[in-house]
Amino acid sequence: MADAAVTINQETQPVQPDLAAIKTRQQGAWSSGDYAVVGTTLQIVGEELCEAIDLRAGQRVLDVAAGNGNVSLAAARRWCDVVATDYVPALLVRARERAEAERLPIAIREADAEALPFEDESFDVVVSTFGVMFTPDQERAASELLRVCRKGGRIGLANWTPDGFIGQMFKTIGRHMPPPAGIRPPSLWGQREHLDHLFGRGATSIQARRKHFVFRYRSPEHCLEVFRTFYGPVLKTFAALQPEGQEALRKDLLWLIAEFNRSGDDTMVVPSEYLEVVITR
Repeated sequence: MADAAVTINQETQPVQPDLAAIKTRQQGAWSSGDYAVVGTTLQIVGEELCEAIDLRAGQRVLDVAAGNGNVSLAAARRWCDVVATDYVPALLVRARERAEAERLPIAIREADAEALPFEDESFDVVVSTFGVMFTPDQERAASELLRVCRKGGRIGLANWTPDGFIGQMFKTIGRHMPPPAGIRPPSLWGQREHLDHLFGRGATSIQARRKHFVFRYRSPEHCLEVFRTFYGPVLKTFAALQPEGQEALRKDLLWLIAEFNRSGDDTMVVPSEYLEVVITR
């Protein structure tokens, strides 16, 4: 009976994911394609987040998982001292190119969101749009954001929600290529209750507002082609499937787009819900 009890207990233990291996896999996905092609269309989100934070000229701003620098550029336009970080060097190259083209002074540094190479309370404002939410160790990433933000400073986030278009896109992908066992969906960052769990003890206030970014493409097929070619997670999923699996995924994604599309013509106009978050440290 004792042996049986041990066996049952082992079977009911939650699976502990290999976070290091998952991070390596994610880094490979985001390094594939060219996320900047999709990311640059999201610029308005960074602009609106800076307004929600009420940025002030001269503030020291850290952009975590900055990608091609949407929030970094928005903050630099407001005369802030900006450091853009990401663990994908190719995306930081895109951020630097954009900053140079607009003559905006931005510091660039390769860094892991779960182990930021900065001292405690180094920044007035810490931001991330659709970036830090993809870290495998969510508690550690949130702790790092709090650590490098000064007391009284602000953390600004834009996170896709589970029920929005991108949240549902990842859910669709997961049906064709299941995520590693034990890993929690990134879209949890788009739920207020989860933010309370991640940041509640280190924050004096958490404000969250549901908003929509509207994806606009020439057609549903055009959107799918762009994501399949340039958006790492979609690219990698298609590459891992056999031809019949690729066709099934293509049909499911086109069906999903059709469910959200409100264009009324041959183009694609798809609102995608996200949570705009302002946390006061």
